[in-house]
Amino acid sequence: MSPRFAALTLAFLLAAPLAARAVQPDEMLTDPKLESRAREISVGIRCMVCQNENIDDSDAPLAKDLRLLVRDRLKKGDTDQQVRDYLVARYGDFVLLKPPFQRDTLLLWLTPALVLIGAAGYTISRMRTKKPAEAAALSDAEKQAVARLAAADDGAHAPVTKA
Repeated sequence: MSPRFAALTLAFLLAAPLAARAVQPDEMLTDPKLESRAREISVGIRCMVCQNENIDDSDAPLAKDLRLLVRDRLKKGDTDQQVRDYLVARYGDFVLLKPPFQRDTLLLWLTPALVLIGAAGYTISRMRTKKPAEAAALSDAEKQAVARLAAADDGAHAPVTKA
C-alpha cells in the first residue's frame, strides 16, 4: 500500500464521523430559516449523556428530546437567546458547550491554565535538578597510573607501515 493511499484512507476515516449527523428527517422543521436557527443553537448545546458532543451529533435519546425541545421553542416564537436561557434554567450551565465565565464556572475555566502552569513548573524544576554530573578530577596517584599504562602501551603497538 502506498503512503499516499494510506494517508487518504486515514483522512477519510477521521473525517467520516464528522459527516454523520444524528438529526433525523422527521425532526427537521419545514421552515428552512427556523431549521437553520435550530442547528445553530444545537451546535452549542451539550448532550447530557455523551457530554463531549453537541446534541446535533449525538444519537442519545435525551439529545433527540433536546433537539425537539429546541425546535418546539423556536416554533412558539422564542428567540435564540430565550431558547438557550430556557435550557440553562432547566439543566444548568453544564448544558452549554461553552459555559459563561462566572463565579460558578471559574474552576472550569481556570483548570487548563493551572494544569499548564503546574506542568511547566514541574518540568523546569526537574531540568534544574537533573544537571549532568561533572567528571571528577584525577588524583595524583590516578594520573601516575594512567601515565604508566600509556607508556607501557606505546611499545606494544608499533605503527603500521605499508611496504
